[in-house]
Amino acid sequence: MSQPEEQRRKSAKTDQTLVRNRPGADETDDGELWDEFHARVNLTSEQLRDWLLTRASGETAFATSNLGLPSPGAQVLTVLGKRRGDLTDTDRRTMAEVVDEIRALLRRRPPAGASDDGWRHTLLDLGHDPLRPAGGGGPVEQ
Repeated sequence: MSQPEEQRRKSAKTDQTLVRNRPGADETDDGELWDEFHARVNLTSEQLRDWLLTRASGETAFATSNLGLPSPGAQVLTVLGKRRGDLTDTDRRTMAEVVDEIRALLRRRPPAGASDDGWRHTLLDLGHDPLRPAGGGGPVEQ
C-alpha cells in the first residue's frame, strides 16, 4: 500500500472514530443533531439546489458533467436526500459542521443584517435563509 493511500485510510478511520466517539454521543444525540440540522437548514433541497446552481453558473459552468455545485452546499443536499437511518459518519460530521457554521454566522450578524449580500449568500450556501420565518414567526436568529 502506498504511503498516501495509507494516510488517507488512517485519516478516514480517525474521522469515523471522532464522530462515533464524540463525548456523550448516542442515538439521542443523533436525533438532536438531525432535528437541529433540519431546523437550521430552512431551504428545501430543491431551493438549495437552485441556489447552488445559480452560484455555480458562470464562464466555466457546466463545462463538465460534474455540475460544480459549491461545497458544503452539495454535501448539505446529499444529507437532505437521506433518511435518518441512512446517515453515514461523513453525513453526521457534515451536519454538525453546518449547524456550527450557521450558528456562528448568525452570532456575527453584520450591522446591515440580511442586506449584507456576502453574509446572506454564505448562509444560503449552507441552506439557511435568514429572511425565512422560523415556524411561522420572524426570521431565524440563533
